Amino acid sequence: MIKGKILKKNSKYLSSASRLLALTSLCGLMASCSIFTTGYPPAPATAITNDYNYIIGPGDALSITVWRNPELSMSVPVRPDGKLTTPLVDELVVQGKTSVQVAREIEVVLAKFVRDPVVTVMVTGFVGPYSEQIRVVGEAAKPQTLPYKSKMTVLDVMISVGGLTDFADGNSATILRTSEGEKRYSVRLKDLIKRGDFSGNVEMKPGDILIIPQGWF
Repeated sequence: MIKGKILKKNSKYLSSASRLLALTSLCGLMASCSIFTTGYPPAPATAITNDYNYIIGPGDALSITVWRNPELSMSVPVRPDGKLTTPLVDELVVQGKTSVQVAREIEVVLAKFVRDPVVTVMVTGFVGPYSEQIRVVGEAAKPQTLPYKSKMTVLDVMISVGGLTDFADGNSATILRTSEGEKRYSVRLKDLIKRGDFSGNVEMKPGDILIIPQGWF
C-alpha cells in the first residue's frame, strides 16, 4: 500500500514535470519562431546616401538674413499651408524646398525693391514635410511622429519614443518604407533593446513607418 502511494506520488510529479517541460518547449519554439513571424526580409543596414538634403516643411522655423538690410532680416515660422510671409514678401511657398532654394527665391522677390539683395536662410527649428517624417505606431511607450534626421537609426527612434511597452512583440516589428512603394522589412527591436544586439540597429529612411505589434502574452 505504501509502495502504491509512492508510485502515485511520483507519477503526479512526473506528470507535472512533463507539463512544465511541454510548456517550456512551446515557449522556446515560439521564441525561436519569432524570426519568421513577420514574413518580411530584414531591413538593410544602411538606407540613405550622403547627398541627402533637408527639405523644409510646415512648422519649421527659418532664420532669414538679408545682407546690409537688417530691417528685412528676421526669424519666421513656416505656416501650416507651407508658406511664409516676410516684409516685401507676401506669400512664398517654401514647403518641399531646401534652404538654398528658398534664399534664391527671396532674392528674386526682393530684387524689385532692393539693389542686388544677398539672402541667407537657415533652418533653426526642424519638423520637416509630412512625407519625410518618421511615424511610430503600436506598442511603443510613446507612439509619435518624429522629424527625420540624416543617418537616424532605429535605436534613435526607440529612444525618442521611450522604448517598448510590456506587451510589445519587439522581434516581430516591421518598417513600412513608403519611399520604396510601401515595401516592408522586419526589424528585431527586442534583441536590440533588451539584449544589445546592434546588428539590428538599421538606418531609417525619410517617411518610414515603424510598426510594433502586440505579443501573444
